[in-house]
Amino acid sequence: MRALKFIEHMRTNADRMSDRALQAIRASEKCGDLLLKVPAEEQKRYGMEIYGDLTAWLEDPGGANIEERYVSLGIRRAQQGVTFKDLLWAVCIAHEQLWADMEQECLLDEPVEFWGGVHLLRSLTQFFDRALYYTSLGYEKARKDTLAASPAA
Repeated sequence: MRALKFIEHMRTNADRMSDRALQAIRASEKCGDLLLKVPAEEQKRYGMEIYGDLTAWLEDPGGANIEERYVSLGIRRAQQGVTFKDLLWAVCIAHEQLWADMEQECLLDEPVEFWGGVHLLRSLTQFFDRALYYTSLGYEKARKDTLAASPAA
């Protein structure tokens, strides 16, 4: 599995990959809250953006501004009333769909490239872990902002 080959594959097929992930999310009973509270156009846009963010992360982990984007996403979803568990499950589905796409497209190469593949797998996992962490920070910030704005009881 080569990182450059995979990055190029994602650039070329991001729309199709996003559509498949969104179909899987829409088919999941564990994402009902997200599906009811986030407009379909926004679901599609964020589906595309996560793959763009992942591509940027794989190209330059230090340059991708994951923190700002996913804290903002967490705040937005919390304000929309989406439970964190639904958002978490949707991200897990997107991650699983990425693996399925890699397997389907035969992006797994010879054993000679084993260590390059290990590095790529580690980078993929780091991206999704950080996206979820920063999204959870956004949820916490939205909760604190809501409490601060509430009149004292």
